[in-house]
Amino acid sequence: MKTKLFLSVFLTQLCISTLLLSNSVAQDYTKWQLPDGAKARLGKGPVEDVTYSPDGNTIAVASRIGIWVYDAQTYQELFLLQGHTSSVESISFSPDGQTLASVSQDHTIRLLDVSTAEHKHTLRPGMHGVISVCFSPDNQTLVSGGLGVLLLWDVFTGEQKHIFQGHTGEISSVSFSPDGQTLASGSSDETIRLWDVSTGEQKKTLKGHTEEVSSVSFSPDGQTLASGSLDETIRLWNVSTGKQKKTLKEDTWGVRRVVFSPDGQTLASGSEDATIRLWNVSTGEQKHELQGHTGEVSSISFSPDGQTLASGSSDATIRLWDVSTGEQKKTFKGHTGGVSNVSFSPDDQTIVTDCYNSTIRLWDVSTGQHKQSFKGHTGYVISPDGQTLACGSRHNTIRLWDVSTGQHKQSFKGHTDIVWSIAFSPDGQTLASGSQDNTIRLWDVSTGKQKHTLKGHTDWVFTTLFSPDGQTLASRSSDETILLWDVSTGKQKHTLKGHTGKVRSVLFSPDGQTLASSSLDRTIRLWDVSTGKQKHTLKGHTDWVFTTLFSPDGQTLASRSSDETILLWDVSTGKQKHTLKGHTGAVLSVVFSPDGQTLASGSQDNTIRLWDVSTGEQKHTLKGHRNCIIGVSFSPDDKTLASGSQDNTIRLWDVTTGKQKQILQGHTDIVWSIAFSPNGQTLASGSNDGTVLLWDLTPIMQNK
Repeated sequence: MKTKLFLSVFLTQLCISTLLLSNSVAQDYTKWQLPDGAKARLGKGPVEDVTYSPDGNTIAVASRIGIWVYDAQTYQELFLLQGHTSSVESISFSPDGQTLASVSQDHTIRLLDVSTAEHKHTLRPGMHGVISVCFSPDNQTLVSGGLGVLLLWDVFTGEQKHIFQGHTGEISSVSFSPDGQTLASGSSDETIRLWDVSTGEQKKTLKGHTEEVSSVSFSPDGQTLASGSLDETIRLWNVSTGKQKKTLKEDTWGVRRVVFSPDGQTLASGSEDATIRLWNVSTGEQKHELQGHTGEVSSISFSPDGQTLASGSSDATIRLWDVSTGEQKKTFKGHTGGVSNVSFSPDDQTIVTDCYNSTIRLWDVSTGQHKQSFKGHTGYVISPDGQTLACGSRHNTIRLWDVSTGQHKQSFKGHTDIVWSIAFSPDGQTLASGSQDNTIRLWDVSTGKQKHTLKGHTDWVFTTLFSPDGQTLASRSSDETILLWDVSTGKQKHTLKGHTGKVRSVLFSPDGQTLASSSLDRTIRLWDVSTGKQKHTLKGHTDWVFTTLFSPDGQTLASRSSDETILLWDVSTGKQKHTLKGHTGAVLSVVFSPDGQTLASGSQDNTIRLWDVSTGEQKHTLKGHRNCIIGVSFSPDDKTLASGSQDNTIRLWDVTTGKQKQILQGHTDIVWSIAFSPNGQTLASGSNDGTVLLWDLTPIMQNK
């Protein structure tokens, strides 16, 4: 029973973890940069940004737990850079490739020595914030753009050199001139400003645009500045005089990107109208209009030799164009979401693309073949024996990994859309997957072969759940129905209808005879699993009912709601036993102690409360977290409670006294799920940073 409790937390609460996949070779990265008390890390964090080093030998990938650096030829992990206290949003190499700058949601910029993998400086823009960063051509200066302010930093000392003030809106784009002496900034205040890098003085204010300036770019010789705006124009400016030279009219929608070709003779612009336009810089005339995309062009990039243009779009495709003729050369398909960034490797042979759904792909320019992926997964579950990790995917596949080695074991392919839910049978021999293609598939874990395809839902399947004996599968869909299936035959047994709103959760009782379902219609319904008949409708909550939980003996049901209460119900009669009041925010998590005598609840009010199940009385209020409590879990011996929070920490509490015992720090984002191992010696914590940390509790408990 304890093993099932440990696994069910992962299945029902942790649905957003993401892994970066490099290759099928076993890696030892699970032991890198672990926080104190943690034994291993599973996962590498959702992808935020990617960039090549200038020499093309290294790829840096920003994730929510740090920066992973890979060998660009073998895709092997070289090292993990950490230090930020929140997700890393963007990264940038200096022109000489020796320094890497990282921008984080913790409002700092960190400078890292690439050769030694050591931290050099932490830059703190403070109240000005960080939206973009850019190195000067001589590697000596870094500029950070924020809310109306540009800050210049000395790369070698980390000291702030200048503060450029003048913009009255958010700075959306910055660019150094090729000689590094002038900085251009574009802003939502509709202006471009030119700054003297050495003195910090403003040189010119360029006015003419009537909406936000979304992109600025210097020509290779530094004499011309191009600016693109949401006012549907591109403007070319004389850098020395600040005078406008030409206005290039799109005549359609806003301009998102402008970039010069390496020889400076052609300007490319990407637009919200799904087109790219190539312009003659000397005459201002349009040379070609590149059509083919069906969504906004979010990124454009010239190859280093200037002969090819790559474009990425919200239509999820990347296209290569011949610059001289304007003809389309290739279309790369494979992303399942909009492409936010596209760039060439320094040798022209590889294109790297970044997708809004946290997937990065590397493509062979000459063949158009996909070379490598860093992919985002939709959720995972651990097998009952703890040896296998199964991951669902936005790319329609399920992958199995060896927990101890991190080695990829096999992939299950068959779904035609995103896999939202996965579940192991109690014996670990069958895996169930629910998908956006409206089907459930049953897989043989040992062989990887598909056993059955279960069809019956008319909308996305979000939950698959095995009964305790493994003979019945329950599925929850956004079509507002619950279906019960015979696992051995794959046949549908019953359709459970009655809810008038979206079904939020389904749960089998410990004996497998009753299924509880909660809904946005403010009710809980109890169903007879063998007949499919409704036994009771439980009414009492005044707002949405999120989840339900059976007590270990199956006689009591707890339900949590956004109405700030927990209700306890008698399962046999369907009658309400107690109303637990005290929280001043929505109740986000509830859990029974293994002996069933205590209920713990975590809330949006940043507190955990312990309740006596038999009387409904509150025993303790646990305070310490600085944000919402997302997950709570009892140790197998009932003596310790673990809580995970939106403040990125896990806390351990003494159940008897209500005192805090320990704070576990290491995640860089919300802790969504926590679970004790059956022997109580390990705690697993799952986070929005895309990783699972395994904590060794033996020394922690001995010290307390």
